[in-house]
Amino acid sequence: MATGQLFSRTTQALFYNYKPLPIQRMLDFDFLCGRETPSVAGIINPGAEGFQKLFFGQEEIAIPVHSTIEAACAAHPTVDVFINFASFRSAAASSMAALKQPTIRVVAIIAEGVPELDTKQLIAYARANNKVVIGPATVGGIQAGAFKIGDTAGTLDNIIQCKLYRPGSVGFVSKSGGMSNEMYNTIARVTDGIYEGIAIGGDVFPGSTLSDHVLRFNNIPQVKMMVVLGELGGRDEYSLVEALKQGKVTKPVVAWVSGTCARLFKSEVQFGHAGAKSGGELESAQAKNQALQDAGAVVPTSYEALEAAIKETFENLVEGGKITPVKEVVPPQIPEDLSTAIKSGKVRAPTHIISTISDDRGEEPRYAGVPMSSIIEQGYGVGDVISLLWFKRSLPRYCTQFIEICIMLCADHGPCVSGAHNTIVTARAGKDLVSSLVSGLLTIGPRFGGAIDDAARYFKDAYDRGLTPYEYVEGMKKKGIRVPGIGHRIKSRDNRDKRVELLQKFAHTHFPSVKYMEYAVQVENYTLSKANNLVLNVDGAIGSLFLDLLAGSGMFTKQEIDEIVEIGYLNGLFVLARSIGLIGHTFDQKRLKQPLYRHPWEDVLYTK
Repeated sequence: MATGQLFSRTTQALFYNYKPLPIQRMLDFDFLCGRETPSVAGIINPGAEGFQKLFFGQEEIAIPVHSTIEAACAAHPTVDVFINFASFRSAAASSMAALKQPTIRVVAIIAEGVPELDTKQLIAYARANNKVVIGPATVGGIQAGAFKIGDTAGTLDNIIQCKLYRPGSVGFVSKSGGMSNEMYNTIARVTDGIYEGIAIGGDVFPGSTLSDHVLRFNNIPQVKMMVVLGELGGRDEYSLVEALKQGKVTKPVVAWVSGTCARLFKSEVQFGHAGAKSGGELESAQAKNQALQDAGAVVPTSYEALEAAIKETFENLVEGGKITPVKEVVPPQIPEDLSTAIKSGKVRAPTHIISTISDDRGEEPRYAGVPMSSIIEQGYGVGDVISLLWFKRSLPRYCTQFIEICIMLCADHGPCVSGAHNTIVTARAGKDLVSSLVSGLLTIGPRFGGAIDDAARYFKDAYDRGLTPYEYVEGMKKKGIRVPGIGHRIKSRDNRDKRVELLQKFAHTHFPSVKYMEYAVQVENYTLSKANNLVLNVDGAIGSLFLDLLAGSGMFTKQEIDEIVEIGYLNGLFVLARSIGLIGHTFDQKRLKQPLYRHPWEDVLYTK
């Protein structure tokens, strides 16, 4: 492996398996370091394509998303780092696919628990093809002031405290990602900071070893000393011992192997990492520390003394003129996310939408404040849900029952009415359900199903003003307005609409008052004196009875009733109800596999 540094200020990576937080942390680090280009060139999210919006400083950028590793590498031929956030189940396969791409040079595998056989195959392929694997079970690595992998070094506050926004003089390598964060802080306190830090991962078979990176650091001119943090278990540290003995490492190495406390236990102890388990005296922390010290590394007497040993080594190099401490720079201020700033009370921001009918925050959705579980447990029906979402209150049972009756009675009126006809024609044209439904709904208006609001509006105005049926009807005639809710193409005095009769019967039985309906009937009596088909139709019946429901329930003010009629609540009932029938007609035509509809010539009057 050896060679030199892995990363630079122009290094870019492909990020596998989209994770917004670590990607944003990488981009924030880029901005902190003054990079001109984002370190994440593309995202690979299997089965998805497009773009993901993220922040690069104050600027919002769109990072391309690719569905395959091959497509991403082809689209970004200069990218040579692959950061793999796949689960342990798929990490090996995706990492191997990345290693086989000629443009990829470094693969970082974050997942723990990758099968050891798969890891060995990855290591063998990487070594045979002069590529580098960091991990598995790693947090990644960082080159100070240049590039970092994923969540390496933690939060921005920690990065600034550890002076990672600019390069120092120390090369650091560890098995542990968590301890890396601690050591970055320690090194920053007593030196000019790190130049590069790597966490090789805690699995039994790491993709690259401690000695691999120490030998590489030895070839980087900017690295003047190395700090190594090993742990009990395995024999990785002994390859570093051999390199030191053979004189391959010419720069000072300060090392410590954690786990000396293992001897205090009577039986073998498994520490946090899969590889942190002593398999004999040679794998103990004490034996490794002694071997490193004998080979020439600076090894303190305890972990607590490690900081002092690093400090002393650094100061000796400064005094000897081998290190000129890096001048401190002030990093730029990273813009704070709005959500974070709001939570901390630093800013306030207006909302963009107001909602009063439902709330999907918390453990379960609420309709007008009523938890979903209560709706189910108390046996609420469709009418009750409408009363909550439309009227923002729980109406009496007779009211919600009336709403349900209206929906049932208006659900369909055969295939010949304009709405159903349009839906049928559209469905037979091969269109989807939504298109077929909408084509039928768009016919609802003043001439088809949309007269409920107008009927209620005009009946209410006439009744409230004390107009007689004669004054109301004749007044509408003078204005050139047809009386909404009166008249039918088929029904007549001798062939009444059964739906109207059912609604009136229910209201007489359950409503406290039916004054508006009775007024509508008086108007019907007058219009029938003019023509036999000027009967009260279902629009007029629903419109007048809904006025009685609103007024008689005692739950609405006059202003609320006027607003409900004005907004179009009552037509909403027809739209909701008729959607049931239009969906049924769509399914019926598709089930019957009906062909494209063409209107017959004989039903068209061709004229000049």
